[in-house]
Amino acid sequence: MSPKKNSNISDHESETGKLRRGRPAVPPALVLKAADALFANADSPGTVTMDAIAAAAGVGKGTLFRAFGSREGLLHALWAARLAALRDDVASGDLPGGAKTSSRDRAVAFLDALLLFKLKNIYLIRALELGPGVLQSEHYKWMHGQLQHFIEDASPGAKAAAAVFAGHALLAGLHIDLVEEMIAGGLSVEAIREAQAAHARAVIDSARGTRS
Repeated sequence: MSPKKNSNISDHESETGKLRRGRPAVPPALVLKAADALFANADSPGTVTMDAIAAAAGVGKGTLFRAFGSREGLLHALWAARLAALRDDVASGDLPGGAKTSSRDRAVAFLDALLLFKLKNIYLIRALELGPGVLQSEHYKWMHGQLQHFIEDASPGAKAAAAVFAGHALLAGLHIDLVEEMIAGGLSVEAIREAQAAHARAVIDSARGTRS
């Protein structure tokens, strides 16, 4: 659950709507900034608690739960804030690859953009992918929906199930634990990007062969 836009987070109003004493209202962006800093500096995302986030943001823990619903809700709100620029670029057609790029290459470019996004926000992605419900999140569904669309456009006549499966299979390769393991094993980021692009093209070409 994300906080309402343009509304501050305050301890002054209880769950019943009655005013009471509390800390001054805090903009949601400042709460997310405080949480982001804690996750960035933590040795493990699991050590960042709602108590710690509330203290860093200067609000009560109960206020956090009313604003975000849960720790996972706060993480997803932070994810939404970080992902907004990429989503806007995709919606405008600037990414992936531009409007004149083939759907096959747009799928490859989209995966590459997601990989770079995850690496740039690695501490946040670690926290998210260690928690429950990631595959059911609106953000994952958006990623998969975009990828499925590009695969279907690149594979006219293919079975719908092939594009659905291919999208999930390609996104699975972006799980941050797997990416970090490859880097720890000696692969450079450029090598991973090149291998991912080649794999994605092979998967899409395979989907083309599954006619209805």
